Amino acid sequence: MDVKWFLKKTNVNMSNSTNDSNRLSNDLNANVNRIKDEFSYPQNKALIVRDVFIPFIGREGTILFLEGAADTKTLEEHILEPIMAQTGITPEPAPDGILSELMKRILSTAGGQKASLFDEIIRDLLKGNTIICIQGHSEALSIETPGFESRAISEPTNENVLKGPKESFIESAAANRSLIRKQIKDVRLMTEVVNIGDKSLREVSILYLKEVADPALVEKIKDKLRQTNSDLVQSISLLEQFIEERQYSLLPASLLTERPDRACSFLHEGHVVLLMDNSPLAMVLPVTFWALFHTSEDMHLRWAYGIFIRVIRIMAVFVALMTPSLYLAVSTYHEEMLPTDLLLAIASTRERVPFPAFLEVMIMEVTFELVREAGIRIPRAIGPTIGIVGALILGQAAVEANIISPILVIIVAMTGLSSFAIPEISFNFVVRIMRFFMLLSANFMGFYGIALTLTCVIAYMASFESYGVPFLSPLSPHFRSSKDLIIRPPIRKQWLRPQNMNPQDPERSQKPKGNS
Repeated sequence: MDVKWFLKKTNVNMSNSTNDSNRLSNDLNANVNRIKDEFSYPQNKALIVRDVFIPFIGREGTILFLEGAADTKTLEEHILEPIMAQTGITPEPAPDGILSELMKRILSTAGGQKASLFDEIIRDLLKGNTIICIQGHSEALSIETPGFESRAISEPTNENVLKGPKESFIESAAANRSLIRKQIKDVRLMTEVVNIGDKSLREVSILYLKEVADPALVEKIKDKLRQTNSDLVQSISLLEQFIEERQYSLLPASLLTERPDRACSFLHEGHVVLLMDNSPLAMVLPVTFWALFHTSEDMHLRWAYGIFIRVIRIMAVFVALMTPSLYLAVSTYHEEMLPTDLLLAIASTRERVPFPAFLEVMIMEVTFELVREAGIRIPRAIGPTIGIVGALILGQAAVEANIISPILVIIVAMTGLSSFAIPEISFNFVVRIMRFFMLLSANFMGFYGIALTLTCVIAYMASFESYGVPFLSPLSPHFRSSKDLIIRPPIRKQWLRPQNMNPQDPERSQKPKGNS
C-alpha cells in the first residue's frame, strides 16, 4: 500500500512539474527567450520581436508576432498606437486586473484572451495572433490579428449552375464559415474546432445544426478527427482519406463541394460539414448514393426542369458504365439479339480490324482516358485544343488504319460525354473504374457476366455504410423522407428531413395540408 501511495505521489509530482515548466514565469526575458528558442530565433527571421515600454502600467513589455501570419496594419493601428498614446491611467493593483484593464480600455481589437502556457502561445502565434508579454506577469495577452493572404471569392470552377448563387469557397476557413453564416442565419448553427497534428498544427472547423444533427454522429466524427495525429493533413482532401472507415473501398464515404449553398442544404438535413484552411472545399459527412448525382441546380430550377436534367444525368451514369460492355457482349456472345441489317453493318466495319472486340474496346477506352488526363495536365491555354484535336485525329487515323471500327468510336465518344455529365468527381471515378470491370465480365461471360457483376456491386452498396448511415438509404433500408431520390418532388412537399440521418427535428417546415 505504501509503494502504491509513493508511485501515485511521484506521478502527481511529475505531472505538476511538467505543468510548471510549461507555464510562463514573472521574468519577461526568460519568457521571451523561450519563445525565441521554439522558433529558432534569430536564425528564423519570421518571428518579429519588438520591445516596448507600456506607459499605462509603467513596465517593460515585448510584442511578438509571425511575419506573414499576423496583419501588421491591425497590429499598428489597434495595438501599438493605443499603447503608446495612453498615459496617466491608474491601473488596478492586482496583476490580473492590469491585463484585463489593458484589454478593456487600451486595445481596440475585436478579440483577445489571456494565455499562461507556452503551448498556447506557440499555437496562437502560428494562427496569426500577436502576443504581448509584460514584465512581472505570469500571463500574456494573445490578440487576434490574423493576416494570412487569400484570394477573393469567385464563381465555382467545377460545380457551375445556370441558376443559383455564384459564390464558391476559398482557401480561408474563416471566409468559408462566413459564407455559410451568410445563408444560415440560425442560432442553432454550431461551429466547433478540433486540432489535429502534433507539430504542424491544423484546425478543422465542425459545423452542424444543433437540435437537428444527430449528437452521436457529431461525437463520432469528433473522435475520428482526434485520432488523426499526422502532419500530412494539409487540406480537406487529405483529411478525407485519413478519417474514412473503408480505405480500400471504391465508394466514397464523404462528399466534397465548393458551393456554400449546397453545404447549407446538407446542414439543414442533419449532415455535418468540415472546413479547413488551404482548402476551397467543404466536406459533407455522411453521404448517401443519391447525393452523388444531385446538384444545386436541381432545386433552383422549377419542378419539371429539375426532374428532366436529373433523369438525363441518371441516364448518363448508365451509358458511361454499361455501353462498352453491352457492345462487347452483343458482338461476341449474343449476335442473335441484333437486327440482321445492324449486325451486317457492324460485321462489315469490323471486317478488316485485326484485333478481337475486347482488345479493340480496351485500346479505345485507354486512349480516351489518356486524352482526358492530358487535357487536364497540359497548360490551360492549349488544353481544350489539344483535347479536341487529339481525339479527332487519333479516332480518324485509327479508323483509316483499320485498327478501330467506326461504330466503336461512336460508342466510346458517347461513353466519354456521359461521364462528363456526372457531377461528383468521386462518383465519376467510381463509374470510370467500374467500366473496366464490366468489360472484363462481358468478355468472359457476356450478359451473364454483366448481370453477375451488377448483382455484386448492388449487394456491396447495400452493405456499405458512411459513418453509420446505410449508403442506399433512405430507399434501402427504407426510412421516411421527402422522397428526393431519383425524382425530385415539388419543393413545397419536401417538408420532411430524411430519417436515415436520425435528425432530432424531423420536419423542415410545417406539413402542408393534404400530404400523407
